[in-house]
Amino acid sequence: MIPVMRPLLGEEEALAAAEAVRSGWVAQGPRVREFEEAFAASVGASHGVAVSSCTTGLHLAVHLLGIGPGDEVVVPSLSFIATANAVRYTGATPVFADVEAGTGNISASTVEPVLTERTRAVMVVHQAGVPADVDALKAFCEPRGIAVIEDAACAAGSTYKGKPVGTNALLAAWSFHPRKLLTTGEGGMVTTDDPDWAVRLKRLREHGMSVSAADRHNGGSAVIEQYLETAFNYRMTDIQAAVGLVQLSKLDAIIARRRELAARYHELLADTGLTAVMDPEYGTTNYQSFWVWLPEGADRQEVLAGLAERGVSARRGIMASHLEPAYEGHPCAELPVTEAFTARTLILPLFHDMTESEQDTVVSALSETLHTSRLTVRG
Repeated sequence: MIPVMRPLLGEEEALAAAEAVRSGWVAQGPRVREFEEAFAASVGASHGVAVSSCTTGLHLAVHLLGIGPGDEVVVPSLSFIATANAVRYTGATPVFADVEAGTGNISASTVEPVLTERTRAVMVVHQAGVPADVDALKAFCEPRGIAVIEDAACAAGSTYKGKPVGTNALLAAWSFHPRKLLTTGEGGMVTTDDPDWAVRLKRLREHGMSVSAADRHNGGSAVIEQYLETAFNYRMTDIQAAVGLVQLSKLDAIIARRRELAARYHELLADTGLTAVMDPEYGTTNYQSFWVWLPEGADRQEVLAGLAERGVSARRGIMASHLEPAYEGHPCAELPVTEAFTARTLILPLFHDMTESEQDTVVSALSETLHTSRLTVRG
């Protein structure tokens, strides 16, 4: 079975993790600090704060801004459910906005209809690595006193206007889950240019302690820490950070290979008439996922089953959170593009060591499945 995704992990990562174990320091420590600095530099940010997941990073970002009960945060429904959940964790209300069909991202024009006097922030997702038009969104939101938080879970290595996604971000949260290009197993990062925010984020991830456990250990004298506020346990381990540092060194090569494979997919799919994810005019995607739009009226479950029978593991398109049981009854505006996107898109296999033969198999299986299902593919 050709998988949808396979992380690029090898002996270098294993050795780095083993070295961290042998060092005796496996909790949050020097390797976490090194990883924070290296990752922040790679995305054009001044500060990085490693956390246990992108979800906890998003929660910290919303919490840091003082958002809570009675406040609203605009989010795309077309996103993994963690985007909306992170808002709920603070007691605030996520408000779902529609997305642009070409990118799967929210925009100023999709956000405006759902703004209210209670809107405190907009959480923009760089969906599946496709960069959102953040400058346009900031130009719309900031004069209204609305903060823009970037959910960059999938976007490590994507670019916006010639710079890494995350450059000049107020707050951006990143994921290192195995489905992402850069993985630490689980784990995440928050990046910001604000030094005071970075200090507080580091405190918030570690129970609100005035001095971190690592700094107490290295201080050389007895230090009695204080707990300055109610906070959380959202730390990353040095074992994870050791793996992350190796992964970060491979990121450019991973993106180059994925973009090469994506370009070949575009060529192979050209005759089918299927529309596939591609770069927006203002940036480049890392192709964290490669989605295609199925013909209108296609039975996606039938297509998925047909691909599986032919040895290809595919996935449904990006979920729509407002359609999930967890958000049943949650008020929202009409989201026609979101609902079409989640119903009619399919994610095809794409991973670093994918062969041309495997790509040929995927496209052949997709074409055969559509043909045998008697689906009319626009051409």
